[in-house]
Amino acid sequence: MPSTIRLATVSDAAQIQAIYAPIVRDTAISFEIEVPSVEEMRQRIVKTLEHWPWLVCDRGGDVLGYVYASQHSVRAAYQWSADVTVYIHEHARRMGVGRALYTSLFRLLVVQGFYRAYAGITLPNAGSVGLHESLGFTPVGVYQHVGFKFGAWHDVGWWQSALQPLVSAPTPPVDLHAAQLLPTWGVAMRAGQRLLSDE
Repeated sequence: MPSTIRLATVSDAAQIQAIYAPIVRDTAISFEIEVPSVEEMRQRIVKTLEHWPWLVCDRGGDVLGYVYASQHSVRAAYQWSADVTVYIHEHARRMGVGRALYTSLFRLLVVQGFYRAYAGITLPNAGSVGLHESLGFTPVGVYQHVGFKFGAWHDVGWWQSALQPLVSAPTPPVDLHAAQLLPTWGVAMRAGQRLLSDE
């Protein structure tokens, strides 16, 4: 059955929570300590979609993975930069789902008017580092011993990617609703579709 990339909805919250829960519960990849409830995940989806893309890879109603963007920093001069996050179901890893989702996400961020994307990765995590670097991310630096979880201190590495060439007078990024009305939206959403192995 073909997979599709689409915007997340609140009805995806349970499956998204099921993907995320073991990451929180069993690993230091996420620095959250308590697994968020399905209702909390619904609220996060709604809040994110007020301004940022949150995408899922859907195969016949099953969510194989998701990506989303978020604010890099509250200061106004940071408004053209975004943080990005990806999580893939354990049974769908190494199938190109993360690459496909990120490809669409980055194109959508360009449509909105963003110029830089940043990803924080708890180290070590060779799979995540490999994915991000294969998509053009370059290392910025490491926050050493920045988080404490499971009785140990953990480093977080930061990577950055240029989404589009810089300009001397950028206009403020548009919100998600406004971006969806632009003619380039559909093309950007479909950008990662052809990368899916079952297409």
